[in-house]
Amino acid sequence: MIPLYDAHNHLHDAWLQPHRAQVFADLAAVGVRCAVVNGSSEADWGEVAELAAESSKKHPAGTLKIIPSYGVHPWDVGNRSPRWLDDLRARLDADPQAGVGEIGLDRWMLDRAKPDDPRLAGLRRAPIEKQIEVFLAQLALATERNRPASIHCLDAIGPLHDALRSAQLPRRGFLLHSYNGSVEMISNFAKLGAYFSFNGAFLDPRKKRLQEVYAAIPADRLLVETDAPALRLPANLEKFPPFSVADGSVASHPANLVAAYEGLAHLRGVPLAPLAVQVEKNFQVFFATA
Repeated sequence: MIPLYDAHNHLHDAWLQPHRAQVFADLAAVGVRCAVVNGSSEADWGEVAELAAESSKKHPAGTLKIIPSYGVHPWDVGNRSPRWLDDLRARLDADPQAGVGEIGLDRWMLDRAKPDDPRLAGLRRAPIEKQIEVFLAQLALATERNRPASIHCLDAIGPLHDALRSAQLPRRGFLLHSYNGSVEMISNFAKLGAYFSFNGAFLDPRKKRLQEVYAAIPADRLLVETDAPALRLPANLEKFPPFSVADGSVASHPANLVAAYEGLAHLRGVPLAPLAVQVEKNFQVFFATA
């Protein structure tokens, strides 16, 4: 069985909670060795920590491992508490392997999201200047402790690049999860230390530009992710059907990571096995799991 690694997901999410036993059984069945679970606000950091602790008790060494990651997502910047940075520091101090994330910048919610978008209900949408301030504070923590940082960026590639160029960065580099920038910007970010994680949703035939991007990313900077329960693969490529949610939504099954690997190998024109070996090496270097 080919070992698989999920560089970015939200397995603690309430949409997956009722199906957790099935999710973990399926992840083990397809060969997932490690998954990085990202908190996005102070409200879910405890859930991430509990999930990681639960997994370490249930899964013996060498099988499925959960790496927790804690951060304030740009959507949640406007709702952070006065103690958020102290609490984040305490989370990192409590677990030497924990990462920083999900952090980043997002202009989409400011410029293109609908006022009544249910995903943003109850959130105060922080301006980009405040997002940059909070992002840099979290990046400084990752740098100080040399922790893996998982970065979200939507409609803000320029400001993100400028912010990264202005900051000290973790020696291990940083992850641009679901990178959706241009081919031309790959080398600029890679020189700063970037890794790039491919999401199976990019296999949609309408996303040819992003397929060209991931065909061009250097092999030693490539990772794979699900971002589950968000970002479904095209339905015809899913090996595991999505879960139904009470409000009528659907939750992507994280075991479809295997289909993301297969799709990435196809679009890069390489066999699956050597691609998986390279991704495993990259994951172990970046997340220091070797």
